[in-house]
This record gives sequence, structure tokens and C-alpha cells, in this order.
Amino acid sequence: MSRLSAATVQSLRQDVDTACADGEKGISGTTVVVVGKDGGELFAHAGGKRGVESKEPMTLDSIYWIASCTKMICGLACMQLVEQGKLTLDDPEFVEKHCPELKAVKVLEDDGTLVDKKRGITLRMLLTHTSGFGYTFFNTKIRDYSKPISYDEFSGHIYDITQPLLHQPGERWEYGVGVDWAGILLERVTGMSLNDYMQMHIFEPLGLENISMFPTESMKANLAHFQFRNADGTLSPYDHVNRRPLIVTSEAEKKICLNSGGAGCFANPREYCQILAVLLNDGISPKTGAQLLQKRTVDEMFRNQIPHLPDFARQIIPASKKWMTNPIPDLHPAHDGEQQGFGLSFMLTGSATGRSAGSAYWAGLSNCFWWCDRQKGIAGMVTSQIFPFGDMNVIGLWAGIEIAVNGELAP
Repeated sequence: MSRLSAATVQSLRQDVDTACADGEKGISGTTVVVVGKDGGELFAHAGGKRGVESKEPMTLDSIYWIASCTKMICGLACMQLVEQGKLTLDDPEFVEKHCPELKAVKVLEDDGTLVDKKRGITLRMLLTHTSGFGYTFFNTKIRDYSKPISYDEFSGHIYDITQPLLHQPGERWEYGVGVDWAGILLERVTGMSLNDYMQMHIFEPLGLENISMFPTESMKANLAHFQFRNADGTLSPYDHVNRRPLIVTSEAEKKICLNSGGAGCFANPREYCQILAVLLNDGISPKTGAQLLQKRTVDEMFRNQIPHLPDFARQIIPASKKWMTNPIPDLHPAHDGEQQGFGLSFMLTGSATGRSAGSAYWAGLSNCFWWCDRQKGIAGMVTSQIFPFGDMNVIGLWAGIEIAVNGELAP
């Protein structure tokens, strides 16, 4: 595996520490990890404090709510079952047999009326955000429809993801709760909770002890604090958004708490990057030798599933709940006329940072970001716990890390 020079590692450490130097106006705390195809860490460093008002340092043992970075793990789990013939990507009758809620779901029109859907929903649609589901914090139509009670996608209750569709299935890309329903489908087919399935078939084979939808006491002891970026650029302490999994105390409570395939995981970034290393290594853990997926399945996950929607990333995503997200004019800037796509649970794109075309990337609402470049054999993660999403301080650090790493390791 290629290694970063000592000078580059030192420079990256300084970049992280500089980004966190002003904990009130910069980044309160972050963890950055970069791995190679062999699972070895090219770079791993934590900077800043555990929270904006904390005196405790952020460390490499810190635990973050990774929000939508969970989606890749849920997608991997579903594709394991596709390999085994227990799930199928393109059979709507199978999906709606196990999830009758998806058979009954209606489509919300712009005038507020509900109409029947024209076709069934498939697992491929759920994993590629083409099923028609949305998010209240990214779409004003579903936000307003849900008033006065409103939907809270992080409540831990199935009510809040049992939403009407915003589009006819298969017709548009709309970011939403589809992967949550993919996780529910997995649960109903396997008879296991999604968290238990992930522990048994993903985390344990990789030797990972600090990723879970229900953090252990030791994980909670290392939990990073939440912050909110005020209009003047300063950070203030903020209540934890995904609270319910942090306070359940019994197995009975866990059973009635939604295992969110779309946003439920808490994780140590070093351990998350070992899952990325599996994707770099064509489905096999370079550390433990465990095979989670066949190469052809990984190839399919990295294939653009929506070539008929080439401009999906250009649609403006509004800040319909301003305390959760900034407006997003572009999911990821294209460069050199590049055509972007969406694979099975993540976006496919190169980057002006030097990332190869067709690489995977996605993010979490708490301003966590990951990428996986199979061509270069590099993957990484930059984490924080800051609202609203789209924090330019964190995005700037992430871009700088990629530029430095790709600049040294480019062939």
C-alpha cells in the first residue's frame, strides 16, 4: 500500500488542528481517518474538543452519530441477502408482500391531494431514492403536509417514516426515507432486527465493537456532543437529535424503537473506515479475511442505477427545516463535464479534489462525510456533530484532506 510521507501526515494534522483552533467559530471537534485497500490507516487524527463547551479533547475513540452514513451499511446488508436470494432488487410484489405499508402508500400531489401510485415499489428504488419518498427537512411539500403534528424522522417511531410519496415510483430522484424501508424489509424477511443483523453479518466478522444503533455504555462514555452553527457563525451547544436509542434501557424497548437503516448508527470513524476498506477490496475484509460480498455485487453497487436521470444532482434541495440543514444547490459539484450517478445506497462522482470518476461518497446530516475511491484504493471519513447540514467549515476541511491525500498518492 502507498504511504503518506511524514511531512504530509504532519501537514494534515496541522490542518485538522487549525480547523478546530477556534472551537467557537471553527469546528468544535472532529475525527479524520483515511485508509488504503489493505485496511491500513494512511492518516488518523482527532482534533478539537468533545463539544463547544467541553474541556475534554476529541480522541480517536470518540463516537459520532453518523446519520445518513448509515445508508451504505444498510445497503451492504441488503445486498448480502440479494446474493443469497432472500431479497430481490426488482420485484415489487415481493416488497409489498412483506411491507404492506408500501402497497397502500399514496402519492402526495402539489395541491395536497393523495392519489394512487401507478406502479409498485422495488428494493432497487428504495436504495437509489427513486421510490418517491422524501424528507421533511429537505422538502417543503411533505413538511407542510405533516403539520400540525409533523414528521420527525429521528423519533425512533415507524409513524414518522410512514409518509406519502412525493413522486410516482421510479420517475424522479428524491432523497428520503426509502432506505429506512429497505431496512424494515430486511427485518421482516430475516426475522431479526436490523441492528442485530448488522452486528452478526457485518460488524462481528470485521471485528468492530464500536458501531451500533444502540450504543453500549462505553460508546456513550465517548459520545461527541452536538453543536448548532448560529447565524453569526458561532457554535452553541445543542440537544442530541437521535436521542431515543441513547436512553433505551431494555431489550423490550429496543424492539419497539425503529432500527433506522437510513440514519440510525453511532460509530467510531476508524471502525467505519474498515467497512469502506471492504468495498475497496472487492467485498473482502483486508484485516480479517471475512467475505461480506462478492466482487460482482460490489461492482453492481458502484454501477450508476439511474442513467435516465442524469441531472438528479443539480436539483436544488431547500432548507425546509433551517435548524437542520442549509439549502443545497448542488449535491456535489461536477468537474470536466463529468456525468454523475447514484449506486445502490450512495452517490457516484469524481471530484476536483482528485477523486476518481465513479467513486462513492455520501454524507450524514450531522456533517459527517465519507468517500471510497476503488480506482485509487483510498477511502476516508471526516466527522463532526454540527447542525445545520452543509457546514462550510467541515466541508472545507474534507476537501483539503482529499486534495492533500490524492495529490501525494496520485499515480
